[in-house]
Amino acid sequence: MHFKSGTLFKVFPSAILPFFWYHCRMKNKLSTESYKGVRDFYPREQFIHTYMLNTLSGVCESFGYEQYNASILEPSELYKSKTSDEIVNDQTYTFTDRGNREVTLRPEMTPTVARMVAKKSRELSFPLRWYSTPNCFRYERTQRGRLREFWQLNADIFGVATIDADAEIIALAHALFLAFGANESDFEIRVNDRRVFETIFDELSFGDEERKKIMHLMDRKAKIDNFEQELSKIAGDKTEKLSSLLASAASNPMLENLVEKLGAQGVKNVIIDTSITRGFDYYTGMVFEIFDTAEENNRSLAGGGRYDSLMELFGTDTIPTVGFALGDVTMENFLETHNLLPEYSSSTDLMLCVLDESLSAYATKIAQSLRIEDVNVAVNYSYKKPGDQIKSADKKNIPFTICIGEKEKETGVLTIKNLKTGEESSMPANEIADFIFAQTE
Repeated sequence: MHFKSGTLFKVFPSAILPFFWYHCRMKNKLSTESYKGVRDFYPREQFIHTYMLNTLSGVCESFGYEQYNASILEPSELYKSKTSDEIVNDQTYTFTDRGNREVTLRPEMTPTVARMVAKKSRELSFPLRWYSTPNCFRYERTQRGRLREFWQLNADIFGVATIDADAEIIALAHALFLAFGANESDFEIRVNDRRVFETIFDELSFGDEERKKIMHLMDRKAKIDNFEQELSKIAGDKTEKLSSLLASAASNPMLENLVEKLGAQGVKNVIIDTSITRGFDYYTGMVFEIFDTAEENNRSLAGGGRYDSLMELFGTDTIPTVGFALGDVTMENFLETHNLLPEYSSSTDLMLCVLDESLSAYATKIAQSLRIEDVNVAVNYSYKKPGDQIKSADKKNIPFTICIGEKEKETGVLTIKNLKTGEESSMPANEIADFIFAQTE
């Protein structure tokens, strides 16, 4: 739309003109939407996220695991040798930096921790029990349980080659679900061993490329309608024999021993499932996945296994390793499905509702004295009506309020209100902290 000079006010009356300017300005506004596949954590969402990470950390540390971390940026070559081709080629966020180096936002943590251990392998005291809760990035189609940015618990044992480490890592994963309030009937642990596949492949004289294709196909078995047809494209006339050997692999003594060991530790919801392969190329032995048993969320929640050869890529001696990962997105879906999400509670214990600007210094002094006693205090300096300030505290899930007026300043006696029960109690300021702690025990 074009106007000659001086005609704008004739076309748009003064009452309409502000709307015209608003429309023009809003055409260039920035979107409030986040990047696709990532999340904004508002306080309530952050509360859930923090609860999950703290619970995961607490259980890991109860098993003697130490926390580590690393940068989200890694040289791209780290993922090109042992991570699956699908992730490297299609799902990584990779770019060339200003120094002409190819860099990737980590899609997983295992190559990073392997690099870290290999770097200081001569200084570290094995066995190591390490865990981390990093955020990772994968460029993939977003759907329930899968986002492009996610946080993931990684727990690993370095330096133990025996089945005892395999059993411990699965027992740790089992304990994590129980710590969130789940019952064994809510989830199922499915175990397999890649060495069983290698024995079968040796018997059928499959080459490296055929083995790799079969393993990747089996990893996607649940998502493929014509699995047998796809398998025959790789195995050819050996398909029938291969299927027969795979079916008989469930009676493997090595896996039965693992299930028995776990049962002795109280882990009863374990089954042998020869369709479990895991998608990463670095697994060398036992592999497992944990599945939600709820029909509406019947999917894999966590998984891992043994990867004894990964350190060799860094020129170090073989360090036997077993570990697993559990993502925050699938874990939250699981907790929601089984009604295990905690009710939101504010980290603020008390809001001081200041009734007049002249009382702000007194209210601040009260707040400071309470904070010294470990009470988390928010001071409302809006000076709105008492009812409005109390409603604000209630909306934020702050459990207690105190209104600060002239009377409170003169007498030093404060009336604290429990917003959950509606009860009010009056007392000197120096008794407020003990009162709150007694109420919240």
